[in-house]
Amino acid sequence: MERIASARRRTRHHCGVELRPIPTPPPGAPARLLDAEETAVALFAPIRHLTTEVAMFAYVDSEWRLLAVRTTPSGRADMIEISVRTIVADALAFDAAGVVMAHNHPSGNATPSEDDRMLTRRLARALDGVGVRLIDHLVLAGETTASFRRLGLL
Repeated sequence: MERIASARRRTRHHCGVELRPIPTPPPGAPARLLDAEETAVALFAPIRHLTTEVAMFAYVDSEWRLLAVRTTPSGRADMIEISVRTIVADALAFDAAGVVMAHNHPSGNATPSEDDRMLTRRLARALDGVGVRLIDHLVLAGETTASFRRLGLL
């Protein structure tokens, strides 16, 4: 338990990667919920118009309360490398029940690529293996958003 608590208290920076724990609201204050696609899209909006690909991961508990957000920049306009192992480790460290992933397509086309589809399947299987659900994978491009869940790809 102490490992989880200490993971929630720290912010890690490594190679431009940021893991930002979300502070627990004071008693009686509403928790920040990530319970609708529109809410997730708003959370990930900062990467929508970037000129290089960036992935973000939101970790939620069983009541959809936001626990942490990981931002992973690529430095490239056409691809991003994502460590499935790191995302699973984060989910376990935060005792997350679910993960919502998003990344941008600087090309302006939100259609998921075959690489996007393969990564999503690998990540969903890996998370499922430890009892965590990949809730959705959103692709943001300009003002367009593609949802893997809505497209039936997840």
